[in-house]
Amino acid sequence: MNTLGVISDTHGLLREDAVALLQGVDHIVHAGDIGNPTIIERLERVAPVSAIRGNVDVEPWASLFADTLQVTLFGQKIFVIHDRKDMTFAPAMMGINLVISGHSHRASIESRDDAIYLNPGSAGPRRFRLPITLAMVQILPGRLVPKIYEIASDLHRSRLHG
Repeated sequence: MNTLGVISDTHGLLREDAVALLQGVDHIVHAGDIGNPTIIERLERVAPVSAIRGNVDVEPWASLFADTLQVTLFGQKIFVIHDRKDMTFAPAMMGINLVISGHSHRASIESRDDAIYLNPGSAGPRRFRLPITLAMVQILPGRLVPKIYEIASDLHRSRLHG
């Protein structure tokens, strides 16, 4: 069994709670709106990272990252795009098992047409009243088991419980 950590929309803020939760994963996917290249450097200290840029990643450093990524990890074909609405093809037709997106800041897991669509939500600064989340995907023989994790909701709560 392998575990994939999935994070998005950090917008320059990588919470220690997120780093702690990702400890022990085999690979990390960042689905864009990184906000600062040091985020990726920090995540690479936890596990290998595959990342794309999002709509806020416009500084010169962001040119190191593609807009989309198709990668095979642990025998699973994965497609990463920041905004799922920008997809122009049916993933199942391309043999893709998992589509990872971000952008909306809303965590979701959806199975459709033999593919799992995963949005880990936003792990960066709080937007609106949405929870601060990331996701993990357990890769088991013949199936993927995604799960959303809520990160400590604010600094006050982190201090109280940390």
